[in-house]
Amino acid sequence: MIDATRGVVVAVYRKQRPGAPAGFFACEAAGLRWLAAAGGAPVVEVLGAGDDHLDLRRLEPVAPTREAARAFGAGLAVTHAAGAPAFGAGPPGWVGDGFFGPLDSPLTMPAGHFAQWGPFLAACRLAPLDCDLREVGIAMPGLAILSERLRTGHLDDDEPPARVHGDLWSGNVLWTADGATLIDPAAHGGHRESDLAMLALFGLAHLDDVLGAYDEVAPLRSGWRHRVALHQVYPLGVHALLFGGSYFHELADVVERAVRETTR
Repeated sequence: MIDATRGVVVAVYRKQRPGAPAGFFACEAAGLRWLAAAGGAPVVEVLGAGDDHLDLRRLEPVAPTREAARAFGAGLAVTHAAGAPAFGAGPPGWVGDGFFGPLDSPLTMPAGHFAQWGPFLAACRLAPLDCDLREVGIAMPGLAILSERLRTGHLDDDEPPARVHGDLWSGNVLWTADGATLIDPAAHGGHRESDLAMLALFGLAHLDDVLGAYDEVAPLRSGWRHRVALHQVYPLGVHALLFGGSYFHELADVVERAVRETTR
């Protein structure tokens, strides 16, 4: 592909799925552009989108380094600080629910417009997750306990809505010569700790360096480590729904830990 504005040939990566849910690629494109507009962590460039595909500038991976990790942590803090209109709000140019999960079987990720994070997480993440788990015969009473604490504002703070990636596991951070680059988002207005907790869920190279640099730019609130399990409940629950197996046991453990930690 030739970039007409710069007169150079651009290597293209096409992400494609025939029969993708309506708006799937348009939603992702809007999220990528929104994250890029923050001017923080690098984001893969969107070149075009259609009903069944998304064209992106091809990225060439390199080995992660501590230097790159620190730059990524500092940049992610800037991305988050760019903010969002509300908790649950999607990116500009997209109206309606988002998507979460792998390309071949994404789940609907409910959107909303909440002034507080707790009621948003309860209504748009944990309640739908609880319902979906019950449909496959899995009951986790701890989800109802967490939802009640969230709905009442017991776990709220004065953090404004952050501009979050929303699916920030290690596989969605691609290390390149230009820095650790964000791909495959489920971008929305959320709590910044959610992105950081998901980086820890499946492990990211040099995570301590990422967190240290992040904290220098945007200091994390006291006790944030005690809230990691709470922020991990939804992504781990989606993995349990999609892939089953040991993920159900891991989910039960993280829900139990979240209930325990949120009583502090």
